[in-house]
Amino acid sequence: MSTPKTYIKVLQEAADDNIITADQSLALAERFASSDAPDSPRFAFGHVLYYLGGALAIAAMTLFMTAGWESFGGIGVFFIALFYVAVGLFLAKRFENAKLVLPAGILAAFSVATVPLALFGIQHYFGVWPEDTRYVDYHRYIKWHWIYLELGTLVIGAVIFYRFRYPFVLMPLAATLWYLSMDLGAFVTQDYHDFEFRALVSMYFGLLFIGLAVWIDSRDFTRRDYAFWMYLFGVVTFWGGLTSQNSDSELAKLLYCCVNFLMIFIGLLLNRKVFVIFGGLGVAAYLGHLAFNVFDGSFFFPIAVTLIGLGIVYLGIYWQKHEDQLTIKARSMLPRSVANFFKRIDHNY
Repeated sequence: MSTPKTYIKVLQEAADDNIITADQSLALAERFASSDAPDSPRFAFGHVLYYLGGALAIAAMTLFMTAGWESFGGIGVFFIALFYVAVGLFLAKRFENAKLVLPAGILAAFSVATVPLALFGIQHYFGVWPEDTRYVDYHRYIKWHWIYLELGTLVIGAVIFYRFRYPFVLMPLAATLWYLSMDLGAFVTQDYHDFEFRALVSMYFGLLFIGLAVWIDSRDFTRRDYAFWMYLFGVVTFWGGLTSQNSDSELAKLLYCCVNFLMIFIGLLLNRKVFVIFGGLGVAAYLGHLAFNVFDGSFFFPIAVTLIGLGIVYLGIYWQKHEDQLTIKARSMLPRSVANFFKRIDHNY
């Protein structure tokens, strides 16, 4: 579960402690370095530029899209978006041939992120798009008729992913599934506004995303982490829907805390930090609720909140130091067949 810098440090410490010789430490470090994918994601300056440029390009076609584009008319928007999709795929192919994995994946993801704009253009041209809805609101508001864009994006995006099998291509697809979960809730409740029901739909969709991520993990024997984005959006969708449920019952709030503890445990089993982070946020929210109700208006209220904050910091330090041991210990509590399953889907174990 260690990063390249971590295992180099461990090898150096082993040589300093005379566990292995300095020559053996150097040889092992070279072997580890040669076994790493030359263009695997890491916090390097070149890779930061890759993702920054890709994020700006994707944002330009999504979040920063202005209503001025609609002046080109539906067919104009369609062909402009189609041109962007084609350019993205062409560059992805060129980068792939040059063995530049990250730029290839980013450009393929850019093409997927531009697909909704093309679908909007063609629908607008044929007159099936609601006149009171603008494309600029696609990434801002929840509306049931976005579903057509989302379903089309999933189909075309799946084809692009089949051709360019890079993990980052799944990012816009996972985001589209997230949008779909919210818009389906709006579709079911279009005649009335039921926030809690929509949150419930979001929560169940999150569980489906997480199940899909586990399924991907269980069938992926490469070093590429295809399940990362599904886990991320799945946990965000599930936790957001769960946290949005409103109840005055203290028993329901306690159950919420237990579910968040369960998320932390699942994060240990899967070795996925996103479960631990959001589970920790949920537990902290519940402890804050207890502190507010028990110590509200008293001298001990700020002290209780401070202790909760410091306790979370301590848990973070403990997690960082003992992450591997905690995962192994959590898996040891399970039947051997189940523990072996979690080991098999763990890319870093």
